[in-house]
Amino acid sequence: MAPEPVGLYPHARRVGDLLFLSGVGPRKRGSKEIPGVTLDDAGGILDYDIEEQCRSVFDNVRLILEASGSGWEDLVDVTVFLTNMKDDFKKYNAIYAEYFSDNQPCRTTVEVNALPTPIAIELKCIAVVGKGL
Repeated sequence: MAPEPVGLYPHARRVGDLLFLSGVGPRKRGSKEIPGVTLDDAGGILDYDIEEQCRSVFDNVRLILEASGSGWEDLVDVTVFLTNMKDDFKKYNAIYAEYFSDNQPCRTTVEVNALPTPIAIELKCIAVVGKGL
């Protein structure tokens, strides 16, 4: 199961044959620890591993899709938020290619100043349910 939301929102909401996922980050369920992130005592980011965060985010998306009656192959649109495009895009793009070699949904990647928790990547996805692609 995916990590608990950090606010008042569902992981996913189905409308007709479409499944809309809320922003998904790399945290693990039942923990506030963020894979690939080292924080200082004040909660500031000392260091992070974008590869570990990417893999954790993709795993969380897969868990949400499967729990909602959809699947990885049913993704049709992915919006990716990165906090450091210059340093992280190349590595993220290579890992993305591993995970999406068979299914290639539409994709938008944008840089943001910050995300709600000390993470470097978040995904917002749309998938179909019940029909497959």
